[in-house]
Amino acid sequence: MKIVVLDGFALNPGDLSWDALMPLGDVTVYERTHKDEVLEHAKDADILFTNKTLLRESQIEALPNLKYIGVLATGYNIVDVDYAKTKGIVVTNIPTYGTKSVAQFVFAHLLEICHHVAEHSESVRRGKWNRNEDFCYWNHPLIELDGKVMGIIGTGRIGLETAKIASAFGMKVIAYTPRPKTELEGDLFKYVSLDVLLSQSDVISLHCPLNDETRGMLDENAFKKMKEGVIIINTSRGPLIDENALLNALNSGKVYAAGLDVLAKEPPKDHNPLFELNNCNITPHIAWAPRAARERLLNSAIENLKSFLDGIPLNQVNL
Repeated sequence: MKIVVLDGFALNPGDLSWDALMPLGDVTVYERTHKDEVLEHAKDADILFTNKTLLRESQIEALPNLKYIGVLATGYNIVDVDYAKTKGIVVTNIPTYGTKSVAQFVFAHLLEICHHVAEHSESVRRGKWNRNEDFCYWNHPLIELDGKVMGIIGTGRIGLETAKIASAFGMKVIAYTPRPKTELEGDLFKYVSLDVLLSQSDVISLHCPLNDETRGMLDENAFKKMKEGVIIINTSRGPLIDENALLNALNSGKVYAAGLDVLAKEPPKDHNPLFELNNCNITPHIAWAPRAARERLLNSAIENLKSFLDGIPLNQVNL
């Protein structure tokens, strides 16, 4: 059984161990696989693991031994799952490993927008506090979250965890999803239409998958429906937001600030105009990456494979 990990560095840059995978087959771990290296690295593989390396129809077709693709992430749009199904190839993902980490990162972005902690700390290091006439100062308006409305788009595990944290800050939480599970409603949040969420939210946080229905859902028309001075947080998928529309909204003040852990193109081009804005904080898709979360991810990936080898696939996404 030949097992190949196409891009192991993202999951395990050296602080985790692949040892638990080794008894399951002949294992080769590549730190990275570029587009033109996929077939070379995956040659004769029975099992492939991929984090962000694309596996499209033409590549899957050229790998006749392939029986299983394990996506080392929750999102699996990097794999042509429909074509894999026609070839009898099982595709699995890891649905639960990063719930706590990603929800925590939502508030890392949000609190930075509310308090500009890094900038104020740097100003102290530069001597501004030493020279200040008063006992304190602030360079930006400081925002209290208590009483603000948090609008959550998508009420999966991460959306619900985000709602819990928002509630602990004293925020009122409303949520939208195309297919609401009304049994989830209660003291924590209530479902509303997307238009109501856009018009009432002080903060909007995205927690939905990327598909034809959600791609570009925050477009120019959506921004027009929002409150003046809304805050946008995206730790989900970059293409959920029309970046040109977001750029215009940030420049006009319609959006007070944005915290983005994802972009439409990753890695981004050198001259993304969002980089020039002081009211747009961008991090390199790291909400999922605390060591504890990556360790859960790796353990879950191995359990997925063991279940597949036992004839009982777990977390299969192309049933």
